[in-house]
Amino acid sequence: MSPGASFCTSCGTPYSAAAAPAAVIPWTPPSGIQTYTGRWIGEGWRMVTSDLGTFMLMALVYAFLTSAVPVIIQGPLSVGFHLFCAKKILGRRAEFADLFKGFDFFVPSLVASLLVSILVSVGLVFFLIPGLVLAAMYQFVYLFIFDKRMDFWPAMQASHAVVKNDYAGFCLFVLALIGINVLGFLCLIVGIFVTIPLSFAAVTVAYRDLVGFEPQTLASL
Repeated sequence: MSPGASFCTSCGTPYSAAAAPAAVIPWTPPSGIQTYTGRWIGEGWRMVTSDLGTFMLMALVYAFLTSAVPVIIQGPLSVGFHLFCAKKILGRRAEFADLFKGFDFFVPSLVASLLVSILVSVGLVFFLIPGLVLAAMYQFVYLFIFDKRMDFWPAMQASHAVVKNDYAGFCLFVLALIGINVLGFLCLIVGIFVTIPLSFAAVTVAYRDLVGFEPQTLASL
């Protein structure tokens, strides 16, 4: 169509502003967000122990692959781990292969993983507290990517929008998860194959409570 035309010169269809692409509306979190570290970790623990064998196998594969190919596949595998946990929470059939469904979101999860890793690493090296805050800010990124079908940057913004309601509480939540994984490592290293899934499960539980899953999302996976 030529600029300023009101009708298509080929078929005569009237042009409507409604046909123009809609503006992207930033996601906004619900009001009254609070952290419940003990409850989220407790529910995550019950989830993991209810299917301990599968969770430990997933953690073993996750640890091996992310060590063999650092950063590049960490994002997609993290999406897959959260997806598996989400299915467990919602009573859907969850299976080991779900770990690799995160590759359906390869590009946004890869870019998010790179950005978050760089930001958190710089924050931890030069300023420990900002690094912790950044880790807390972006803990829900992978969930927003697969559940809300967001690109990496909107997902990072949405995660931050949740966390900024209670920076201290979410930092304590992340510290608790870090402490649990340190204990798992100290338990002859084998313990991390329980604490890694526990961390994914607890964050997924928190996302369910604070954000909620899209009904059509898991139905399509």
